[in-house]
Amino acid sequence: MHSIAWILLFFVVVGVLAYHRVSRPVLAVGIGFYLILFSALSHINLIMMLICWVLFGLGCAVLFDKQLQQKLLAPVYKNMGKLMPTLSSTEKEALESGTVGWEGQLFAGMPQWTQLLAYQKAKLSKSEQAFLDGPVTELCGMIDEWDLTAHQLTIPDKLWQFMKSEGFFGLIIPKKYGGKGFSAYAHALILSKLAGLSASVASTVSVPNSLGPAELLLEYGTQAQRDYYLPRLAKGEEIPCFALTGPDVGSDASSMPDNGTICERVVNGEKIIGISLNFNKRYITLGPVATVIGLAFKLFDPDNLMSKKKNLGITVALVPANTKGVEHGRRHFPLNAVFPNGPVRGKDVFIPIDAIIGGFKMAGKGWNMLVERLAVGRAISLPSISLGGAQMAVAVSGAYSRVREQFGLPIGRFGGVEERLARMAGMSYIMNATRNFTVAAIDAGEAPAVPSAISKYHLTEMGRQIIIDAMDIHGGKGICLGPKNYLGRGYQQSPIGITVEGANILTRSMIIFGQGAVRCHPHILNEINAVAQEDKKIGLEQFTAAVFAHMGYLLSNMVRSFWGGLFNGKFTGAPKSKVNIYYGQLNRISASFALISDACMIYYGGVMKRKEKLSGRLADILSMTYMASAVLKQFHDRKEPEDEFPLIQWSCQYLMTQAEQQLDGVISNFPSRIIRGILRCAIFPLGRWNKLPSDRLVSQLGKIMMNPNRLRSQLIQDVYLPEDGKHIPGMLETALKLVTKHQQTFTKFNKAIKSGEVSGLTFADRIDRAEELKILTKTQADHLRQYNVLRETIVSVDDFSDAELRGVKKF
Repeated sequence: MHSIAWILLFFVVVGVLAYHRVSRPVLAVGIGFYLILFSALSHINLIMMLICWVLFGLGCAVLFDKQLQQKLLAPVYKNMGKLMPTLSSTEKEALESGTVGWEGQLFAGMPQWTQLLAYQKAKLSKSEQAFLDGPVTELCGMIDEWDLTAHQLTIPDKLWQFMKSEGFFGLIIPKKYGGKGFSAYAHALILSKLAGLSASVASTVSVPNSLGPAELLLEYGTQAQRDYYLPRLAKGEEIPCFALTGPDVGSDASSMPDNGTICERVVNGEKIIGISLNFNKRYITLGPVATVIGLAFKLFDPDNLMSKKKNLGITVALVPANTKGVEHGRRHFPLNAVFPNGPVRGKDVFIPIDAIIGGFKMAGKGWNMLVERLAVGRAISLPSISLGGAQMAVAVSGAYSRVREQFGLPIGRFGGVEERLARMAGMSYIMNATRNFTVAAIDAGEAPAVPSAISKYHLTEMGRQIIIDAMDIHGGKGICLGPKNYLGRGYQQSPIGITVEGANILTRSMIIFGQGAVRCHPHILNEINAVAQEDKKIGLEQFTAAVFAHMGYLLSNMVRSFWGGLFNGKFTGAPKSKVNIYYGQLNRISASFALISDACMIYYGGVMKRKEKLSGRLADILSMTYMASAVLKQFHDRKEPEDEFPLIQWSCQYLMTQAEQQLDGVISNFPSRIIRGILRCAIFPLGRWNKLPSDRLVSQLGKIMMNPNRLRSQLIQDVYLPEDGKHIPGMLETALKLVTKHQQTFTKFNKAIKSGEVSGLTFADRIDRAEELKILTKTQADHLRQYNVLRETIVSVDDFSDAELRGVKKF
């Protein structure tokens, strides 16, 4: 056997062992067995054979002798503190908060698909379904978005009273406190259904049920706090808000100037220890109408009345809004949205110590509390509101593209419109899968910090893209505001979701990968903790163990990435499925992501924190693989129906292509030419594989969007579409069903018009003429007249006199 063949065989043996991540003893046995064969069958001279065995022995010594390992790594460990990223106290608390789920599998580069497919599927209880069918549907029928945003400029008392009486503000509060005790999934569906009609109403419902006092009290509050506040919050007797952001501080909580000082005061003739608060907050949803304020501030104890520490850190307390010194009630006006939002200020506001959520023992633990609860609330509220708006846009755009005609054809038959319809369908499918996958994790007891950031960022961005596409399809119909416009306010207000609960630019460039790299990586956090260890002997032991595990992980991902890159993920252990090709592609991209993440972190070290463009690209790769996993999970849970193939194909092709593009971007911008070459060879040995969806697939999705069918109904399942002749989106749905049901009549009618047999200035004139000529029966003509009445109402836009326009409220 030729020596080159033996060398290749060696790399194959090592590659196979590394691919499967075998233990060190198995690795040593495998290489040893290779050397035995090599010694027995090759014609190499004795000296070279001895060198091979000596090298093997040295390798085994390094693999198994812990003292030797520590001696080798001691110099590295000594200098590692300078290379590792320094973490602020708020960053450390953020990393310690939340849980790691499927995203950890993606970071490991070796996803365990049986684990994904075994995850609990989101589902509703009978009481949750009844609430959606009853009070939620009734509330939808009470919403008039044009009246709210053009005349009322507030949530009217009628809606407030209904939401309070029906328990909308106690969705997450357990039944024993008077709440509904609903699941995260039910909470999400309720918000989506409301958001299809009014983001303002949905936001008003979301705040008390997401990042608000109720959630914090349930997790951290004392029993006395729960017993007092939760029943009142559930009934709407207390309206909560949460005040975090201030004029000088947005997302940087560590720079928060709002403060509380522990001091003694005489209250009602009795000296008590409490907190004097000074704060200035803004952008606080429900702040103008709140009766109880959840407040984040820095707590100080200068006289050591309660603690030996003078600076206790960020703390969260409940402040009754009627407390002396609290100022609230003024409102911001965010892009014509009418949910109450405004500044909350306080000067020398005195509260008792037991106003701290959880009591004094929770003083200084506020940031940990907020980050962990934000991981839950952020995964539900804005993603669900964005999805609700997107589903409404999908519903009306598909129907409008069939009803609206130009040049004698439905506008949905034109390629440019078809492209947008397909993108809307695909993105809404991805959004629904991602939202449901993430809230199911919450219902399973997780606090998914990284997935919540992924969901918040990408679902609000996709929601914005969908509403832009809808506006492009509707043209002039979409830009003329008035009672007949069902898109304008959603388009106008889409940047709100992009901005709040962590601005999207920050979320992408700093949070998703920045938190995920340390939190989800199987070894990085262990290495950081080892470097921070005060006992350096123990630290070196821990560091050595973590580094050697990390080296094996790095080698394995390089092999897995290269192998996957040769065949675009085929032969990588995908589960049995009609779409196993996409599981294989995810195996490949996951390994490539793990490899390139390590390369970046090792090369840049602590400087990585400031490489925001790089971090953003890596965040996108992680996000695309997470969302693709959610899409495959959704398809699996639905028993892989044949008619869903176009959607699963479009979604996976789009996501894989985006992931590949960002992988290529990281490699192309890597400073070291040598590392850049190694990464490109390992990740793209034969170049890029994936492409955006084909024109044929786009046409398939366009047709799905323009016809009543199971798949279209599934895409718009959360949308309120009453076919009562009063609600224009509902009228669109009726018109779509009519034109589909009587397609033969429409075909006969249009054929007569094209041949010149029937003429007339208007649609109605042509129907009359066709009936006169006996081309249509009276029944057929009546069907067309019924459709025409709907069509004329649907395509019409509002117009106003000067006096009427002056009556539209504006600032």
